[in-house]
Order: sequence, then C-alpha cells, then structure tokens
Amino acid sequence: MQKNLSNLTTEQMNESTMNIDQMSSLEIIKLMNTEDKIVAEAVNRELPHIAAVIDAIHHSFKNCGRLFYIGAGTSGRLGILDASECPPTFCTSPEMVQGIIAGGDTAIKTAVEGAEDSKDCGANDLREKGLCAVDIVVGIAASGRTPYVVGALEYARSIGAVTASLSCNKNAEISKYADHRIEVIVGPEVLTGSTRLKAATAQKMVLNMLSTASLIKMGKVYNNLMVDLHASNQKLMERARNMVITITGVSPEEAEKFLKITNQKVKPAILMILGEVPFNEATQLLQETDGLLREAILKAKEIQLG
Repeated sequence: MQKNLSNLTTEQMNESTMNIDQMSSLEIIKLMNTEDKIVAEAVNRELPHIAAVIDAIHHSFKNCGRLFYIGAGTSGRLGILDASECPPTFCTSPEMVQGIIAGGDTAIKTAVEGAEDSKDCGANDLREKGLCAVDIVVGIAASGRTPYVVGALEYARSIGAVTASLSCNKNAEISKYADHRIEVIVGPEVLTGSTRLKAATAQKMVLNMLSTASLIKMGKVYNNLMVDLHASNQKLMERARNMVITITGVSPEEAEKFLKITNQKVKPAILMILGEVPFNEATQLLQETDGLLREAILKAKEIQLG
C-alpha cells in the first residue's frame, strides 16, 4: 500500500505554525489552542455518520454482539482506553467492548516497529478473538491507510460482521472496507504529521460518543446518572448512594440499606424503592425490560395498581 503521504491532509505542513520553534511557551500553547478549536467543528460535520455507527453498535449489543476497536499506535491506544473504561463506568463485561492494538499489549506502552504494516496480523488478531457476524468492528487510523486496520476490516466483512472506519483524511483507504465511514477532517497538524495532536483529539471525541451513546441506549443511564456503575471503591460507593438519594429522595441511611441488599447495585435499589418491590422481583423486572430502569419502574407501578 505504497502511497504518497504528502497527499494526506494529516501529513501536510500547517502554514499557521511554520515559526512555532521560535515562539515563547505562551505563544506555542495559544497557537495549539486555536488549532484545537477546529476539532469540535470537524467532529460536528460527521455527527450523522457517527449516529449511524452508534445505532449499529446498539443493534449488535442487543443481539449479544461485541464491539471491537482496532488500530495501531496512538489510534490503537485510544481504542483500548475507551474500551477499558466501559466496565467501571457502565458495569459492562470486559468482553463487551474490546480494544486491539497492532503489536499486542507491549505496544500500549512501547512502539512496536512494523506492527502496523501487516494486513494478515490485523485479520489474525480478530480471528483470535473469535469474531462472529453479530459483532461490530471499528477500525481506527488517523491516516486512514494503515494496512493492519485494512486487514482487520477486510476479515470482519468476510465473515459478515458490521464494520466502521474512523479516520482523519477524506476518502480514506480504510473507508473502502467499512459499512459506516467516519472521516473527521481536522486539517494539518501543529507539528507536521504528528497525529497524536488534533487527529487523536478528534478520535477520542468520537470514541467517547460511540461508547457512551450506545450504552445509554442499552439502559446504563437514568436521567444523566450512571446507574449501572460498578461500585468497586469508596468513591464509587458514595456516588452510588448519592444517585439513589437523588432519584428516590430517601435518606442516606435508607439508601445505604437498600444498596446493601443489592450488593451496591444502583438500579435494583432504585427500583425496589420507587416500584415498591422486593429485590428478587426488581431483578426479574430489570431482566424483562432489558435493563431499562425507566421501563422497569413503570412496569412495577402497573403491577402495584393491579
């Protein structure tokens, strides 16, 4: 896949930063901040495409599918970061959202030279995960041309999995292998070719949207509260208690009592209080409503009314 890199927007020189090596610290960061303001608007232009990917992820989740992010270098690390934050934030299983990086776990901290250049490695890494047709794969590459990601998307499509691409160049190579294409054009970087800057910021913003919105749709949020969080430490236990208090209006002591019954799970605690049902029934109602707390509360109240 030999192509002229200079044709890529992410590889072009930024005329606004030509003298950055002669600037003061304040001048440098003011210029960086000005360039970063471009990112949000670039993401805004892609919102319809991002929404389509979110709907595809939600469909996969509802059918017990998994979401795989796959990339090399910074792009791969961003996918791993987003995936790793889903279990503590939304109480998902580690398998539900996974990040894969070219070169394996070593590449998370240390660059693995040449790892991104093999299409076969991208396909093999997905094959080892037991990828199947109900899963969805999001290939991430700022340049949009990384062979490792191309190979992964090719393999995913060959077995019938839904594919999406996330790049920062127009008509990106990886877009050709994706059912859904997100191309966030942020323009030339502050430092020529350093896609850990604006391109990476854009990718992080999009990944935030993909995981957050799809898991909101899976019932992980009530109002704007993370009611499915895993209360694994003192800070999160306090947050769980405060959510129960905020939503139900009970005293701190009452909130702690119900959370003790539910083993610190917020949704059944809230349902027990607002729906006036015992723990076993709350659990059953949440299963019947696919974890959608609002629907479970309505169903519990209907039962109470007879």
